Amino acid sequence: MKVGIDLGGTKTEALLIDEKGNKIYSKRIPTQKNYQGTLNGIVELISEIEQKFKNINSIGIGMPGAISLETSLIKSANSIWMNGKPFKSDLEKLLQKKVKIENDANCFTLSEAVDGAGKSYSIVFGVIIGTGTGAGIVIDKKIIRGNNYAAGEFGHTSLPRSNDKEINLAKKCYCGLSGCIETFLSGPGFTGIFNKINQTNITSEDIVELYKKKDTRAIKALEDYVDRLARSLSAVINILDPDIIILGGGMSNIEFIYENINKVISKYVFSDYVKTRIVKNIHGDSSGVRGAAWL
Repeated sequence: MKVGIDLGGTKTEALLIDEKGNKIYSKRIPTQKNYQGTLNGIVELISEIEQKFKNINSIGIGMPGAISLETSLIKSANSIWMNGKPFKSDLEKLLQKKVKIENDANCFTLSEAVDGAGKSYSIVFGVIIGTGTGAGIVIDKKIIRGNNYAAGEFGHTSLPRSNDKEINLAKKCYCGLSGCIETFLSGPGFTGIFNKINQTNITSEDIVELYKKKDTRAIKALEDYVDRLARSLSAVINILDPDIIILGGGMSNIEFIYENINKVISKYVFSDYVKTRIVKNIHGDSSGVRGAAWL
């Protein structure tokens, strides 16, 4: 049996699956927004599982960011309290066993590539549009990490075909740069831009409800969001040309995206046709934790 841990900025989820991917047990707890609290939460989840189920063969953890090849410390995590910390070694000391750690977007993509929306495809690009914006690349069921462990970090590239006026709509990214795709496509980015333009203070769910009532502000906001998503993903197609692009995270639940994205993206891809389809995930918000277990 395999344990997967999905370490998010809001919640930490543990999942126990068998060798066929069948769910045996799962539990979620709030993520403590400090380093020691995060470690303690994971240890408590794994200890609880081990008390209930003895035959644990492996532990995989999906988390924001990655382990630096130079320092063995966490880098590039939007859960910023994790950055610069020896997370893997500290956790292994506490657990007294080895763990496998992978970027959360890579785990999401692996899950969907193994037995989700991308199971019938060779080159799978998975995108998480939630609290942040990350992506993973899986080819023939294997995660592609890249020479710098930066493969899939399209959320920290500049929004394609933008101008200064558009860039100034979004907040400066936590990475220190302006115009990052993450600041436009993430849930906080989407709501932040809407609230700035309309001088409101509402959530993404509120915006979707306004759209259903044919509110012109909400219609414009969703049209702009899909256009920015199309521009961002067209750059991925122009470089990687994946077989399929699978969306996850809270923003991926907005049906307006799938009703329009595959039509809009054709304007920006350098080809006379676009075979790559952009689809919703199959495993929902459990994709990440399933991918961690599959590690």
